[in-house]
Amino acid sequence: MGSAQRTSGAPGLRAARLRAAALGAACLLAAAVAAQPAAAQSRPRAAGKTVVYTTRAGDTLYDVAARYLQGPDDWQVLAQMNGVPAPKRLQPGLALKLPVARLRKEQLSVRIVAVQGAAERASGEAFAPLAVDATLSEGDRVRTGANGFVTLELADGTHLSLPPDSQLDLKTLRRTVLTGALDREFELTRGTVDSEVTHLKKRDDRFQIRSPSVVAGVRGTRFRVNYDAAGNATTRVEVLDGAVGVARSQRPADATLVPANYGSVATSSGAIGAPVRLLPAPALVAPAKVQDEPDVAFEIAPLDRARAYHVQLARDAGLLDLFSQTRTDTPRAVFRNVPNGTYFVRIAAIDENGLEGRPRTYAFERRLMGLDATATPGPGGYEFRWSSNGAAANARYRFVLSRSKDLSAPVVDEVGLQARQITVAHLPPGEYFWAVIVEEFDGGRFYEKTSPVGAFTLSR
Repeated sequence: MGSAQRTSGAPGLRAARLRAAALGAACLLAAAVAAQPAAAQSRPRAAGKTVVYTTRAGDTLYDVAARYLQGPDDWQVLAQMNGVPAPKRLQPGLALKLPVARLRKEQLSVRIVAVQGAAERASGEAFAPLAVDATLSEGDRVRTGANGFVTLELADGTHLSLPPDSQLDLKTLRRTVLTGALDREFELTRGTVDSEVTHLKKRDDRFQIRSPSVVAGVRGTRFRVNYDAAGNATTRVEVLDGAVGVARSQRPADATLVPANYGSVATSSGAIGAPVRLLPAPALVAPAKVQDEPDVAFEIAPLDRARAYHVQLARDAGLLDLFSQTRTDTPRAVFRNVPNGTYFVRIAAIDENGLEGRPRTYAFERRLMGLDATATPGPGGYEFRWSSNGAAANARYRFVLSRSKDLSAPVVDEVGLQARQITVAHLPPGEYFWAVIVEEFDGGRFYEKTSPVGAFTLSR
């Protein structure tokens, strides 16, 4: 009986040992399988899109990773992607593949080149006044008040101008260190931005202006974006040169191409309207006229299909230093309190879609030379007096008295007067007409202004 027990116990012991061994192997296998994802996560991943860097003498994987990737620890990524076993020994002329997703980017700045009126910037929550030569960075916000203008200049010479009641967020301002590719993105949350973009030279360069509903991307062009935040939240894009791709914010790859001289209106939902031809540039009726009246006024030749006109004043021909603007439903624009000087006026017509057409720019002279004149009888004859508004101290005056309303065949024609009065005696009875002309030579130019023609009747 004991022998049977010993005989039957030996096979049972062996079976138990086999079962234990199998269980242990299974546990080890499970542990190994479980450990594989963690090990895989700890190893560098090879990126999809790559660029090539050609090594130079003295390069190491550590150096290349530190200069062009996110940091020196990315040498492991380079080693895996390129099969380089010795990170400190790189032969010159070796074509290394670098992952685009890990390329290092440096932040860029923006300079303020012109400010007029209420214009502010915010780096956080609080806004502060802007000044010329101030620099802005990624994440900053710029806004203009009811009478504010501001122009931003990017490092490549691109300009963005904001008229009154506009707000622009600087979302992305970066340059890829290895390739030099530029990545600039702005968000217009209110108003208008007028952009003149230097042509993008690299394939991966990006310049975009977004509104809450659409995104406009370009490779070098002149275009405007307007977002009607206070109205029906529509976005208008007007292309003056080049071409702009306009797409929904949620689907930026599905863009509608808007060519030069066309515009597009997008609804608040992001629906992109078909491109519409912009109105041509209007013209001034008398562009060479010296603006010598108290108000500066421009008469515009009416344009078919124009519903309104947008008129802007600036101190420079490029219209970067803007200082006043108006929108008028009639072909006449009036500006008040404009000091003497040489300025530029830009006019554009607005169509039934609210799209602003091509602009035209003129230079004009502002020379306020108002004249107030009176004529009264006196004991020694008729006394004529006048006062000028805006004339320089060296101004000279001419007095003309005639029997004709057009002042032809003058009875009296006195030139070069410095005094602001004259007395004329021994006039025979009759009807007379008269005027005073102020004459001024300044800056190599001759200016003159004639007072309204006065009239009086001498009975005896």
